[in-house]
Amino acid sequence: MNMIPAAKPIISKEEIIAVNKVLKSNEIASGEIVKKFEENFARYIGVKECVTVSNGTVALDLALKVLGIGKGDEVLVPDFSFISTANCVLFQNAKPIFVDINEKTFNIDVEDLKEKITPKTKAIIGVHLFGHPFDVREIKEICKDKKLFLIEDCAQAHGAEYKNRKVGSFGDLSCFSFYATKNMTTGEGGAITTNNKKLAKKLRLLINHGQTKKYQHSILGYNYRMTNIQAAIGLCQLKKLDKFNEKRIKNAHYLNKNIKINGLTKPYIKPYVKHVFHQYVVKLEENFGLGREEFCQYLRKKGIDCAIHYPLPIHKQPLYKKLGYSDKKVKCHVATEIARKVLSLPVHPGLKKKELEYMVKTINEL
Repeated sequence: MNMIPAAKPIISKEEIIAVNKVLKSNEIASGEIVKKFEENFARYIGVKECVTVSNGTVALDLALKVLGIGKGDEVLVPDFSFISTANCVLFQNAKPIFVDINEKTFNIDVEDLKEKITPKTKAIIGVHLFGHPFDVREIKEICKDKKLFLIEDCAQAHGAEYKNRKVGSFGDLSCFSFYATKNMTTGEGGAITTNNKKLAKKLRLLINHGQTKKYQHSILGYNYRMTNIQAAIGLCQLKKLDKFNEKRIKNAHYLNKNIKINGLTKPYIKPYVKHVFHQYVVKLEENFGLGREEFCQYLRKKGIDCAIHYPLPIHKQPLYKKLGYSDKKVKCHVATEIARKVLSLPVHPGLKKKELEYMVKTINEL
């Protein structure tokens, strides 16, 4: 058996045909295909507006820019996430304040969040980590009470739901990534969804050089547009997204049911959410027979690739150490512990039944 990949984009003839059609049209930059993808994605999420951009990090950066976050402001972010979640705050010369996580869902901890709000706090970035929605209702209530902006980081949660409503429809602004290994892809690419037409209008100016009409620029803008090539892939992927997610969920449930080994904690799912399993993340407890690196080596020798998301909480990254963040200043004990214990196993929709069976057998044989 060949190595079972930890992640795999599912690209078929449909995407290839769609891209070829765009290439033959010569309309390869941003245009009508992008506009159609934006309309379809907004409809899927259940919002009025979708603005596509060049990647997910750009989406987060622009979300904070249009909300007016700047020097002296604080933005609350989970300490356990991909580094872009915090870096986008630095891009504004603002200060990321790290919040601990829930030990079961790995999402931002509501009680710790409450403790870290100050008069300088202007926004909260909630991450639907690994495809499991964060506690939307509680955090929206906090935002309303404290007059804070809510930004959803949905980079790993396309199609996930909180109480039967799609994530990406709750925040003042919500950000998506379409990187190659996401639940749906455009290769690279991103999007910002919102019900605020005024913010969407400003976003469209920002991504296109601040241009109101050709060669007339009203604000300082950027070239952050998505291309028709990417959008053509996105339109095909969006049609398949629910099926992709159903397969991910089915694969995760199979692993949950059949992996039976002491010391390996399987993913937790709250009863009122739809978890779309961007990653299938297990936690190695103290009584597990191997260390994490040993377990990774064992799996890879057996032909099963795996990954670690994420080996360091963000405040421990070299960049943030240089900026003065330390364990003394950042009290995120759960995030530190979880980063030491987690491991991601393959769960992508390209997995075959015999591969799932082999994964289970290999793990249980330990």
